[in-house]
Amino acid sequence: MGDRLKNKVAIVTGAGSVGPGWGNGKATAVLFAREGAKVLAVDNNPEAADETRKIIEQEGGECRTQQTDVSKAEQVKTMVNQCLEIYGKVDILHNNVGIIHVGGPVDISEEQWDHLFAINVKGMFLTCKYVLPIMESQSKGVIVNISSFAAIRYTGYPAVSYHASKGAVNQLTQSIAIQYAPMGIRANAILPGFMNTPMIVEPLKDTYGTGGVQEMIRKRDAMVPMGKMGTGWDVAYAALFLASEESRYITGIELLVDGGLTCKVT
Repeated sequence: MGDRLKNKVAIVTGAGSVGPGWGNGKATAVLFAREGAKVLAVDNNPEAADETRKIIEQEGGECRTQQTDVSKAEQVKTMVNQCLEIYGKVDILHNNVGIIHVGGPVDISEEQWDHLFAINVKGMFLTCKYVLPIMESQSKGVIVNISSFAAIRYTGYPAVSYHASKGAVNQLTQSIAIQYAPMGIRANAILPGFMNTPMIVEPLKDTYGTGGVQEMIRKRDAMVPMGKMGTGWDVAYAALFLASEESRYITGIELLVDGGLTCKVT
C-alpha cells in the first residue's frame, strides 16, 4: 500500500466493470485505495461496484458503494450527500462513466444520440455540479474526467455521437479548470487511445471485419506505435498522477494515454 492519496476521499463513477477483467474505473478505484484513498465506488450496476469493493477490502483498503444513474440529477445529489455523510468531504472526483454507439449521423437514432449524451456529458456535468460547491468550501479539490482520443481524432470507424460527446467533455473540463483555479480546484481530462478493456468487446467486435473479438484486438494492437492497446491500469496510473499532489500545478490539460497513436499520420 502506498500513500500518494493518503487520507483523501475519492468518488469514482463507473467503478464497476461491464464484463470480466479490468475496466478503467475499476482499476482506478482499486489503485486509489492502494494509495491510501477512501473510495466511494459509484456504478449503475450494484453487483459490479460490489465486486470492486470486495477487491479493495481484501487488500486492506476502505470502500463504500453507491448505485447511481449519473444522468439523473436526484440520484447524483443523493450520491454526493451520501459521500459527505460517510466521509465528511470530497477531495477527488473521478468521472469515468461512458458508453459508445457505432454509426454516423444517418445510422444512429435520435434516441441513441440523446441517451449517449445523457450518460457521457450530462452525467459529468451533474457530478461536477454537486461536488464543486463542496470542493469550493474546502478551498481545494481535484476533478479527473475520462475523455477519449476520439475527441480529437477519427478512430477508424464511425461513432459520431461518441466523438462529439468526448469533445464536449474536453471543453467542460477546461471551463471548470479556468473558473475554479482561483479556488484551489484543479480539473483535467484523460484521453485514452485504443484500450483493451471490457467496454470495447460488444460494441466494437464487428467493426473490424468478421473475425470477432480476437481479430479486432489483433488489428487494434497493430495500429498502435507501441505495438499493443493499453489497459485500464494505464488509465488508472495517469489518473493517480492527476489526482495526487504531484500534479498540483497542472490544470486544464488533456492527457493522452494512447501509446503514440495520435502522433501517427496514417
